[in-house]
Amino acid sequence: MTQRIIALLLLLVLQPVFLIISLLIIISDGFPIIYIQRNYGKNHKKFYLYKFRTMKQGSPQLPTEELKNPEKYILKIGNLIRKFSLDELPQLLNIIQGEMNFIGPRPCMVDNEDIIKELREEKGIDKLTPGITGWAQVNGRDLNSFAKKVELDHYYMLNKNIFLDIKIIFMTFIVVLFPKQVKH
Repeated sequence: MTQRIIALLLLLVLQPVFLIISLLIIISDGFPIIYIQRNYGKNHKKFYLYKFRTMKQGSPQLPTEELKNPEKYILKIGNLIRKFSLDELPQLLNIIQGEMNFIGPRPCMVDNEDIIKELREEKGIDKLTPGITGWAQVNGRDLNSFAKKVELDHYYMLNKNIFLDIKIIFMTFIVVLFPKQVKH
């Protein structure tokens, strides 16, 4: 319940940021502003994850790392939005709806992340509520293989406590302000 209240307050406080990003997306490529993606949540329950759209309309429905020429599909403003993880801000709505937490393993896409889904099942990570940020995001983010991400998520699952969560929040600010681990 506390996370939902904090997410609601952040959503209200960040309205000017939402407005600016929305206008930049509309100017760059029109509507829609929000990209909706089917993902697996806790216990593989499917849910719709919200993100600011950073790719051009008509782009293939694949993870960016699987595209042969990702720069061809990413909006000019999309690179900046992604670099500072601003595309994740609409996930505050997912927290308010109880589908996500601030901290946890990143949810995997329903359509094309079967490998990570299976690896998570083996380790029991699918029992955790996914998060906007997590141990894997602050320890390599896009540079990690699926196996490494699962290893880091497993570490989080085994060592989850308030101190680790505080460390992840602190490290998230560092990773977002000084982005070095973002491929696309």
